[in-house]
Amino acid sequence: MAAPEASMSLANADTPVSVLAALRRRPLFLICVGIVAAFALLALVVPFLPVDPAVLNPLRRLRAPSMLEPFGTDHVGRSVLARTLWGTQISLGVGLAVAALTTLAGVSIGLLAGYIRALDMVLMRVMDAVMAVPAILLAIALVALIGAGPVVIVVAISMPEIPRMARTVRAGVLVLRELAFVEAATICGGRLSTILLRHILPSVAGPVLVQATYVFAAAMILEAILSFLGAGTPPDVASWGNMMAEGRQYLEIAPWILVFPAIALTILVLAINVIGDELRDMLDPESAR
Repeated sequence: MAAPEASMSLANADTPVSVLAALRRRPLFLICVGIVAAFALLALVVPFLPVDPAVLNPLRRLRAPSMLEPFGTDHVGRSVLARTLWGTQISLGVGLAVAALTTLAGVSIGLLAGYIRALDMVLMRVMDAVMAVPAILLAIALVALIGAGPVVIVVAISMPEIPRMARTVRAGVLVLRELAFVEAATICGGRLSTILLRHILPSVAGPVLVQATYVFAAAMILEAILSFLGAGTPPDVASWGNMMAEGRQYLEIAPWILVFPAIALTILVLAINVIGDELRDMLDPESAR
């Protein structure tokens, strides 16, 4: 009787009602999801809003925040509010693309390295070599070598993050490949792709999801750093890193040029990191118990 009862309790734990109850016990998680959703909605609708980040008005340069310009204007009279709103697209777009590329490449490498012993040494040593180079230096080197551009920036930011994702996946696969259900699938003649995708990948999905949120947040910070250093998006593009780079020259007389994009970046990164922490706690059986 113990086994059926255990299976029934496990099934009940996965019902939508229990999931909703668990979410209600985590208001901070819901608040942060709402913040990220608001930024994402803003990034989608900003092209349809009557705000243009490129409009110049030298007669209104360095104006403080007011009713007419809630975020003030910059050194050439552009609206800081308009540029901050448009910068949401850059940060979220780069973060999402880097998270997707890192997850795809890192999971593939981690699955192969963890399951195929002959590839483990080779792949992991390559990953160790990539991790030995500081992320910002590797990104700057790639941008300087190939040239700045959306695709290059995404690849440059993804390169330092792929080894971390691969090591996370590999650690889980090393444990799973010794379990009975994986050995049974192997004995029954299951194909390698079937074993990896159907039996092993779902078991490591939780850690991958949590790691992907951290990669998302780190990518936005790294993109802002590259733009701040002049190695990211072109100077005429309204990105938060470019705005902060321009605002540092006028920090004493017009701090709002730097402060508002910095606040937006901080709120968004903090919300994504909190979501990752909450997901880690919800997916951890010990924490849930």
